[in-house]
Amino acid sequence: MERYDQLYRLYEEFDTETLRAYREFTDLFPPVDSRVALEHWQRASEELDDRLESVHAAFPAVGETLADVATHATREQAFTALDLLTRYERGVNVFVLDVDETLRSAGGTDNEIPRETLHLLTEFHEAGVPIVICTGQTLENVKGFLIQGLGNELVHSGELSVVYEAGTGVFTPGHGSETKQLLYEDLAPEIRSVFDRVRGRILPDAPEQLRRDCHLQGNEFNVTMKPNFETGSARAREVIDRALVYQLDLLGEAVAAELDVTDGDPTAWARAYYAAADPEIRGVLETTDAVPAVDAEAVPDAVESVFERIDVAYYEADAAEIGSLELNKVVGVEAALDVLGVADPFALVMGDSKSDLRVMRWAAEHDAGIAAAPEHASRDVLDHVLSTDELVFDQGKATEPLRTVWALNRLAALE
Repeated sequence: MERYDQLYRLYEEFDTETLRAYREFTDLFPPVDSRVALEHWQRASEELDDRLESVHAAFPAVGETLADVATHATREQAFTALDLLTRYERGVNVFVLDVDETLRSAGGTDNEIPRETLHLLTEFHEAGVPIVICTGQTLENVKGFLIQGLGNELVHSGELSVVYEAGTGVFTPGHGSETKQLLYEDLAPEIRSVFDRVRGRILPDAPEQLRRDCHLQGNEFNVTMKPNFETGSARAREVIDRALVYQLDLLGEAVAAELDVTDGDPTAWARAYYAAADPEIRGVLETTDAVPAVDAEAVPDAVESVFERIDVAYYEADAAEIGSLELNKVVGVEAALDVLGVADPFALVMGDSKSDLRVMRWAAEHDAGIAAAPEHASRDVLDHVLSTDELVFDQGKATEPLRTVWALNRLAALE
């Protein structure tokens, strides 16, 4: 109970809210060429030092650590951290972080990663915690905003890895021949051929209106259609629903062509198979009047054996995607951890979608971490997070679980 008593005293006897405000101001103060502004920063810095010294004096031997906890975490976050330490008896030694609608949010952060989130990630990097960015985006897009936000030195430090296109590739700068791993090259030739067939037809054969309303994301392997309208809008939802049906039909035809199956309706097979596998896809087929006349039992065994290896993902009002079930974020994360040399991971896994849920479940099954999700995450993700450690945060507030983990790691260092 000693640690609980110490935290109770810390947050009862000291104005920790003002401590955090001074810390945030001094840490995030922008570079300006103004004597008045610099003098203001200096006074704030001196006041912060005085307040920290008071905490140090009140807690012999552990004052510096508790002061650091207070300047990063709220009372609730600090006690949550101590609960996590009691439960798992260790701190987090790697981050696995989704980007869109997790680190940044179109609704909450103007689709930018907030400065305080970037700064905190930099602090974790300096403390020796590797970072795995795990996203469905293309590598070039991710590299661009990471360098802009975290800096070229951190990105190329050898302690950051990017799992891109939901696990089709892994990019870990500074690791020689292991810097870029094209995981999709290890797939069976017939699976790669199906993707080539779909990719070659996806835009040329699309209905004219669909070509106008959406675009193809510039992936290396996955086939992803995105709306030419604001993500989450009614127009985007309508476009992606149509794109999903079109993708299913193309996939069915591509598999039938690869297997040289000429009897039957491959588009109906694809619709039936994936509708049976995913209630969201079935819902889209129902609302677009595209439910097939056959059920999943009608799919030929040879065709089904290929479908079983290919994932069709629907992200409402955001994207329709064809990927490999043999390549997902879990596979990518395992490859990234291997390159980074994290042999015994205990990760903070943050995400909002079904692809992130796979990583969360992997971490839970292997006692390899904890999960956090934004309040607007998919229902299945929220159910998982609420049933484990309840690390749900407000939209655009990814710093909340990061601050909890900062307190967890600092408290774990005392044990």
